[in-house]
Amino acid sequence: MKRFKIWALLALALWAATAAQARSLDEVQKSGKIVIATEGQFPPFNYFQGAKLSGFEIEVAELVAKKMGLGVEWKALGFDALLAGLRQDRWDLVIASHGVTEERTRAVTFTAPHYCSGGAIVSLDPAIRTVADLNGKLVSVQTGTTYLENVRKLSGVKEVKNFPQDTDARSALVSRRVDAWVTDKFVAAIAINANPGAGMKLGDFVFIERIAAAVAKGNQSLAQGYNKALAEAMTDGSYAALSKKYFNEDVRCK
Repeated sequence: MKRFKIWALLALALWAATAAQARSLDEVQKSGKIVIATEGQFPPFNYFQGAKLSGFEIEVAELVAKKMGLGVEWKALGFDALLAGLRQDRWDLVIASHGVTEERTRAVTFTAPHYCSGGAIVSLDPAIRTVADLNGKLVSVQTGTTYLENVRKLSGVKEVKNFPQDTDARSALVSRRVDAWVTDKFVAAIAINANPGAGMKLGDFVFIERIAAAVAKGNQSLAQGYNKALAEAMTDGSYAALSKKYFNEDVRCK
């Protein structure tokens, strides 16, 4: 039995040593394309227009990749699976409005942030605007997000209802199954403008956060290459043009 365990451990060690590793910047450049994963369910940042991915983050990533001399192969899947797939080296980079947190930083390496925002309160009741107003209330959020993490920290909330997609969390509010919805400020503003008859009203921030793309933990060469190209986009005006197109303001972190 001991001998079997020893051989099993040796086999596991050999597998770990030969397992696929995250592609470095040099390897990505030699292939000519970068594989990027996103959710495709978080307008205006990443969403589908028919069969084509669109949104601010999609265009930012494609702009950065072009400056790196790369084409993009897109993968779209559930938000919860994005960082897990990155750790399994199934793609090179994830861009899906991930807030930079200590917990996530232990698992992946973040690039420089491509925008700053925060989790804002949305409600049909104009009396629900502040964090204090959430006391005793039902609040909807998306699973696996910093919105869920931060709302759960609020001691006065009656119940947090989490949903697979942010649009589901919004629908819970519109159908009055919850009292408030917490989501990205820009997502909320666009949803409110696009659905004036729904009666949604934007309240205060629950928290502020920096949003960044992510690469596999320790893949500094790819992160640095991406950061250099992103900085160029922010300097030459191309980032500002995209930001104005989607938000009519510059959403970079100040």
